[in-house]
Amino acid sequence: MARDLNERVQELMHKPEQIRNIAIAAHIDHGKTTLTDNLVAGAGMISEELAGQQLFTDFDKQEQERGITIFAANVSMIHEVEGNEYLINLIDTPGHVDFGGDVTRAMRAIDGAIIVVDAVEAVMPQTETVVRQALHERVKPVLFINKVDRLIKELQLSPEQMQQRFLNIIAQVNRLIQKYSEKAYAEKFLVKVDDGSVAFGAAYRKWAISVPYMKEHKITFKDIIELSSQGRDEELSEKAPLHRIVLNMVTRHLPNPEDAQKYRIPKIWHGDVESEAGKSMLAMDPNGPLAMIITKVVPDPHAGIVAAGRIFSGTLKRGMEVRLVAQHMTRRVQQVSIYKGPQRVQMEEVSAGNVVGVVGLTDAFSGETVCDAEREIEPFEAIKHIFEPVVTKSIDVADPSDLPKLIMFLKQISREDPTLVVKINEETGEYLVSGLGELHIDAKVERPLKDKGIEVKTSTPIVIYRETVRGYSPEVEGKSSNKHNRFYMTVEPMEQGVYNALVSGNVIEENVRKNIKTVVQQLVDAGMGRDEAKSIYDIHNKCLFIDATKGIQYLNETIELVIEGFQNVMDSGPLAGEPCSGLKVKIVDAKLHEDAIHRGPAQVLPAISDALKEAIFKAKPTLLEPIQTIRIDVPEELMGNAMNQVQNRRGQILDTQIEQGVAVVTAKMPVAEMFGFEAQLKSATGGKGFYSLIDVTFEKLPEEMKTQVITKIRERKGMPKEMPGF
Repeated sequence: MARDLNERVQELMHKPEQIRNIAIAAHIDHGKTTLTDNLVAGAGMISEELAGQQLFTDFDKQEQERGITIFAANVSMIHEVEGNEYLINLIDTPGHVDFGGDVTRAMRAIDGAIIVVDAVEAVMPQTETVVRQALHERVKPVLFINKVDRLIKELQLSPEQMQQRFLNIIAQVNRLIQKYSEKAYAEKFLVKVDDGSVAFGAAYRKWAISVPYMKEHKITFKDIIELSSQGRDEELSEKAPLHRIVLNMVTRHLPNPEDAQKYRIPKIWHGDVESEAGKSMLAMDPNGPLAMIITKVVPDPHAGIVAAGRIFSGTLKRGMEVRLVAQHMTRRVQQVSIYKGPQRVQMEEVSAGNVVGVVGLTDAFSGETVCDAEREIEPFEAIKHIFEPVVTKSIDVADPSDLPKLIMFLKQISREDPTLVVKINEETGEYLVSGLGELHIDAKVERPLKDKGIEVKTSTPIVIYRETVRGYSPEVEGKSSNKHNRFYMTVEPMEQGVYNALVSGNVIEENVRKNIKTVVQQLVDAGMGRDEAKSIYDIHNKCLFIDATKGIQYLNETIELVIEGFQNVMDSGPLAGEPCSGLKVKIVDAKLHEDAIHRGPAQVLPAISDALKEAIFKAKPTLLEPIQTIRIDVPEELMGNAMNQVQNRRGQILDTQIEQGVAVVTAKMPVAEMFGFEAQLKSATGGKGFYSLIDVTFEKLPEEMKTQVITKIRERKGMPKEMPGF
């Protein structure tokens, strides 16, 4: 980016056909950041010699020390492809599963993704996760098969064997695309070797190739093998420079924002597409109402809070007043900028279809909707990560005078990363931080606190369980303390198909009554009766609240309080104060006082809470424990050692495969048994075994463990040991 960066960017910003908003996503260590370096070098932003070593987007000190990407990093650059300049807004995303929330948020901001796969390791669990994350946001993928030089130098494959390996990887990726795409996009989003939506190369060696480029420049696989095996990578990178091949693929096969918004907006925004704001977003009108979503919030030592996001409609200008929809507040934009890795380049304004950095939105959080101050719009769909937090740590300050700093920090971090959930234990006053794994909490909470000089004491990791029922409760009465209001509730387990649809994010959970037509159809498709689906009033924590009453006077005036009472119990169940999951809660009858003053929160909330808790106790309550499905890669001769480690921890072997002397073991293990597993696995396999996460599910806790686990949780939370009616 030369001296006239601002002018060139400003010019391209208003040419949507020459903008590409993309992310690079992959399993850990498959080469995302090295590929980003090459694209940045190709744009003239760093020297070509440093590409692959500078790790331009891993500018955080912790990332450099750990050697992994922890924070998604934005960079805008200009590339020339076939005589046309393109503005590429790129996000380099983390590959470690504990930082998957950053990938989910990045996917909201972009329209296309380069999925990077290591040619030797092939498709790994996190590859599947990032493909799933992209397709959930209707983000179109292309494929880059990296580290091809290892196939040549280490495995010494022939041209035919190499081609076969590529075809296997492409087939695996396409199976994932078909598995996780909506039906309408399954065929459209497939990657194909012939049309150039697949490229092969070695990002570290700065070369890449695609079939159309090979045909055009008369290069064969034999030529590539010859040059690479002889160490003539520089010559190869001159013939086939990586940035040119990858960006040709991006500009030809990934959509520009104007085209992408036509099919992405109905998926990520549930407002009326026929409204002024809806039409403006579908058309990506820079002169329409402002509609922007914040996908990242970062503290900056000089500017305060910097909010990064995607503008879908309108233009964001320096000095303008905007509305934060969820926060119900108005703020003034102090700075508008685009990203250049660690630096931000200030602009006067940024229009629809672009990724932008904003200073002045101090109360913003990731997932917040921003619009014009005077015309509020329907918020965007909440950005939900596909895995829920399963590990909790209690955090307390060593020095009480540091408590205000801790509170301030935890408030800020939960705005930056909503996959970190912060709660206060009312009984003990401890701060509980829940995350996707131990590393997630360590890197995003413990380490930054230490860097700020705040000494904290942390507990050993605590597992988050879920409460559910196995049976049907009778009708249970809940009375208000003034005896003027009575509510009759039942609780039952949810149909498995409906629960699966909620877990996979196939059902709208916000503003259920507003989106009732869509919600009803989604639930019917999942196996629920239409009449019952029509009566749903709320979905919370994968639990349904159904109004099964007929013509109860004053209930419509009290329903909001009833729902609040339902949500309170779903957040903290009666067994152990853990969140509930998979419940179908029905209000079947009610008797209400005619005077609203006698049915306020103090009367309604305890009555609903008492009725629900009793109903849960009468419906065979139990706990669900988080289970991780993992993949273990280990040399064939050490497979038995690895399997022993799984079986010693209540694990279950699901599958074993052996390829070229490497065993791949798929297993299921309770999260409660996973602490210290990595170190034990390394010890048992002489450092040669490693594991990666495929999925997290919740399954019923073995009956013989239930009482012991519940008692431990209740003790830890300071709850009475005895449970009424259990």
